[in-house]
Amino acid sequence: MIILQIETATSVCSVALSESGKTIHLAELNEPNAHAAKLTRLIEQVIREASLTLSDLDAVAVSKGPGSYTGLRIGVSTAKGLCYGLDVPVIAIDSLHSLAAGYVQENPALPENALICPMIDARRLEVYTAVFNRDLVLEQPTKAQIINVDYFDSLPLNAPLFLFGDGADKFTDMFAERENIQVISGFRQSADFLSKPAYEAFLKSDFEDVAYFEPFYLKDFVPMKPKKKQEGV
Repeated sequence: MIILQIETATSVCSVALSESGKTIHLAELNEPNAHAAKLTRLIEQVIREASLTLSDLDAVAVSKGPGSYTGLRIGVSTAKGLCYGLDVPVIAIDSLHSLAAGYVQENPALPENALICPMIDARRLEVYTAVFNRDLVLEQPTKAQIINVDYFDSLPLNAPLFLFGDGADKFTDMFAERENIQVISGFRQSADFLSKPAYEAFLKSDFEDVAYFEPFYLKDFVPMKPKKKQEGV
């Protein structure tokens, strides 16, 4: 079972191929505007490296959000186009769940009572976030949230809490004095993290309608207004 996986919810443009839940090829870039310009190239790259063709795919999985409005739109549109043309199902994976799954995958020795908090940047002190336990069961639901130093006070103080993802780095100083909270810098989203959840969804035939599926934006898109030039400048 071969699944193509597309991850564009953050600044990382990432594509993977998995076979029966295991990643076999991965290509990714973390640079401005990579999604629009280079996503199809990364898809071609992993297909070529695996000595396969697009017709060998059994499904396409895509990170559905929350995350970057533009990135999600590009990733989902590309996935839908491939699925329509190849007549294969599209699988939608929650971006925070896959990020959490990736952290657990990379850190198998987490304490049994650990809580994990994936964070996707939503500008300034706002993030898209949720809290899971080590078994990836939701402890706090997905939100677009402005984080302050008291935000996690409702969680058990004896449970170690790990913050990670491209939205977490900006809180290193905020939680420096909290012994039970650890900010993991530099941990980024990857299409590799979609392999297991995509395989599980495929086995359950948990597919989206190719014609009507839309990304999970969580909040409305608000374009940034250009700054007005000062007179005489």
